[in-house]
Amino acid sequence: MTVQSPEKTPSRKQRLQEKQRRQLAVVDTVDKAEVKVRKAEAELAVAISEAVQMFGGEEAASEELDMPVEAIRRFLGMLEDESGDADEPTGAVKDEDDDVVAV
Repeated sequence: MTVQSPEKTPSRKQRLQEKQRRQLAVVDTVDKAEVKVRKAEAELAVAISEAVQMFGGEEAASEELDMPVEAIRRFLGMLEDESGDADEPTGAVKDEDDDVVAV
């Protein structure tokens, strides 16, 4: 004689809800990681900017940091972009073309 388990298999709706919950958890994890990456890049951009000032230019900083000039310029560009964003009003919302669409 066999004993059946009183547990029922989850309904289709329950399975889909669980799948969606897991997907949202993954998206949340990725979003948090992206925020950390942007913060680290911003901190690196500040450090590279200071190195450029300290070594007297992009070329010298490139040699001392063993980093391509293009990378240094990319980080310096990030700082310029941030300072440009500071000119926008607080609460500004941008669309995918980086145009301010709402305040």
